[in-house]
Amino acid sequence: MHWQVQEAKQRFSEVLRAAEAGEAQIVTKHGEEVAVLIDIAEYRRLRGEQVGLMAYLRADPLDDFDLDAEIDRRREQPRDIDLAG
Repeated sequence: MHWQVQEAKQRFSEVLRAAEAGEAQIVTKHGEEVAVLIDIAEYRRLRGEQVGLMAYLRADPLDDFDLDAEIDRRREQPRDIDLAG
């Protein structure tokens, strides 16, 4: 999403919420891109900093994967195992 500086200032909470949701927010000044607001976990990842587990999970790491993809599984029955043994 692109925001003019004045609009970004007026609607900062909305800009911030979108950035937290993982959507980079680009700020323009006189039609030129001058800044981008991103989620802190993404910023740390880009900087090469280690991210804690909770921050990683909050950043929704599965968002990049196609979870509706078909999975190719074997169709044969599992083997019998004697557990009494």
